Amino acid sequence: MNFEQLDVWKRSARLSADIYKSTIHLKDYGFRDQLTRSGLSVPSNITEGVSRKSYKEKSRFIDIARASLAEARTQIYIGADIGYLTKEDSHKWILETKELGAMLTSLKNRFDKLTL
Repeated sequence: MNFEQLDVWKRSARLSADIYKSTIHLKDYGFRDQLTRSGLSVPSNITEGVSRKSYKEKSRFIDIARASLAEARTQIYIGADIGYLTKEDSHKWILETKELGAMLTSLKNRFDKLTL
């Protein structure tokens, strides 16, 4: 399985890049760093997971990617609430994280079935 061919990897990498571009102006470096790192963790863990040999390891890294995605979504909600993120960006990113979460769950389920 080549991670570069997975739609979930492509979309999560695009989301991560969008987050970087849209938060470059933020002076709250702690918030910006936490959001960009959680966003970057999603495609990175997908890559690491699908590159592993065992399906159990693949599933574990996809689970880590899901957790990072949930962390990023929480930070997006907070960033929107405190005025760090535009309503347009935050709405678009929340929807994308929900769709990516469903995609990751489906991929994890595929790997889990193969470990039985």
